[in-house]
Amino acid sequence: MAINPKKNPMPTQEPEVRAHNFKEVAIGYTVEIALDEANRCLNCKNRPCVEGCPVNISIPDFIAEIKKGDFEVAYQIISKSSSLPAVCGRVCPQETQCESKCTLGVKFEPVGIGRLERFVADYHNENQTQAPVVPESNGHKVAVVGSGPSGLTCAGDLAKKGYKVTVFEALHTAGGVLVYGIPEFRLPKKIVAKEVDTLKALGVDVETNVVIGKTLTIDELFEAGYEAVFVGSGAGLPNFMNIPGEALKGVYSANEFLTRSNLMKAYRENPDTPIMKGGKVAVVGGGNVAMDAARTALRLGAEKVYIVYRRSMDELPARKEEVEHAMEEGIDFQLLKNPVEILGYNNPEDPRDPKNGFVTGMRCIKMELGEPDAKGRRRPVPIEGSEFVLDVDAVVMSIGTSPNPLIKSTTKGLEVNNHGGIIVNEDGLTSREGVYAGGDAVTGAATVISAMGAGKVAAKAIDEYLSNK
Repeated sequence: MAINPKKNPMPTQEPEVRAHNFKEVAIGYTVEIALDEANRCLNCKNRPCVEGCPVNISIPDFIAEIKKGDFEVAYQIISKSSSLPAVCGRVCPQETQCESKCTLGVKFEPVGIGRLERFVADYHNENQTQAPVVPESNGHKVAVVGSGPSGLTCAGDLAKKGYKVTVFEALHTAGGVLVYGIPEFRLPKKIVAKEVDTLKALGVDVETNVVIGKTLTIDELFEAGYEAVFVGSGAGLPNFMNIPGEALKGVYSANEFLTRSNLMKAYRENPDTPIMKGGKVAVVGGGNVAMDAARTALRLGAEKVYIVYRRSMDELPARKEEVEHAMEEGIDFQLLKNPVEILGYNNPEDPRDPKNGFVTGMRCIKMELGEPDAKGRRRPVPIEGSEFVLDVDAVVMSIGTSPNPLIKSTTKGLEVNNHGGIIVNEDGLTSREGVYAGGDAVTGAATVISAMGAGKVAAKAIDEYLSNK
């Protein structure tokens, strides 16, 4: 049978419809499409796709089960390696990881591995009612700080080995960046809740509204009988450009903007945590978070949304699929542009004027690409005399985040690097015995799947540590 050279496209809502709602953009494969896509897999002996997966899912094996129509068996194969299959199938950058290694991709388009993983996970969640078997307890207690992808992965892997795991989450809902950072239209919150419930069914306890470093310290966790601690507290400290006008009303960090919308439901009428809706919005940055912020602003009613990025489309770091979706929805990409000042309304004659302090525009300068920087990307250089004003009412800064310094400042002997990331060895062990870390708390803002990989590494090391101890 001839192989289809192209992967089956993902069915989606029409752009003109989805741009005005928060429903999931991608609808998902049907059984027929999933079977057709699975049959494109060559089932290679050397399995290069597995090497490209940070959590080492047995990709050819789960696809082989899809071909047979055994979707639940396929799910069980995935779940041996991943605690969050429905999440990864939606937000993992497969195109630069497993799919980039696909043998079929040498000649044709690679197999849609991520789309098949999502299909299998969704099938399981819709059809499986039997609770997972709780492993026999091994008598050891482990604390996990943060319920993001690294923390949930670490907790899940340890629970499967019989550890009594408690996850401590600072916010009122478990999921970390999966719930506060990624919009509903890309990752429905019911999907995250389902994954968390699966871990709870394995015996994992989740305590919300607990800020480690304030409510409890890591030292107090050890005093309470926990024998090891994994820190997966993420990177929640937003970066700014330090340009004039960043303190004006209507300037947000992407973290604040997305958290208000995703977690605090600011898009509802009369919300507890309001957010600026409508008008013209500029989002500064070119990563996945910038795409999320821009597309959220559009759905909140913005009449015009700009992506302002200082390099060209070739250097844009966001996933290709997210960029394409943003462009289809009408986001205006202002490439090779960089802000130099945010402008605001000011009436010095009447300090009580309610319009005082609000954003009225953003002064930008055009850029050109010069010599490569340390990472190999061509460095953007300002073009003298090319300044112009972008007419906007709000600005969202999406230029990265840093690890929160709270845990470092309240934990003796925990070493961090110049960027605030916790220093760990190859096993995720920090400078303190029994304390491990992974994900964005170590690397700064990165991908969900890389954080999950770090959680797996640390779980394995914690198991070895406590077994020997």
